[in-house]
Amino acid sequence: MKIEASTIEEYLSKLPEDRRDALTQLRKLILENLPEGYKEVYQYGMISYVIPLETFPNTYNKLPLAYLSLASQKNHMSLYMNNVYSDPDLSEWFIKEYKASGKRLDMGKSCVRFRKLENLPLDVIAKAISHTSVDEFLSQYKHAKKIK
Repeated sequence: MKIEASTIEEYLSKLPEDRRDALTQLRKLILENLPEGYKEVYQYGMISYVIPLETFPNTYNKLPLAYLSLASQKNHMSLYMNNVYSDPDLSEWFIKEYKASGKRLDMGKSCVRFRKLENLPLDVIAKAISHTSVDEFLSQYKHAKKIK
């Protein structure tokens, strides 16, 4: 589901009501749990939470480094959690806690796919979001890209 938009508000306004409500609520949860230093932007056709270029300009594509992103796809919604993807210990914890919640996990490498907000264990999502500081995420990125 490709949505032509240039701002977060425009993106949300073009979604069907049920998806707009779900992503709006998830956006609120993210903003309440997002560590200091990340910035909310509209990037890659998604609502993204990034490390601003002023903080770290040395990215592979010259765009702000994405920490989290929210998107409405054709058959589902997605929460991209790059911190979970890049940290094996956090990934193991996340999968264990998600499954322990009784909710069905539909996860790719970094994205959690869902059809309704109630399909997500919001407490587990919130803890994962709040887990990784900008400095920790940058350290993981630099290690993976062999940047000093």
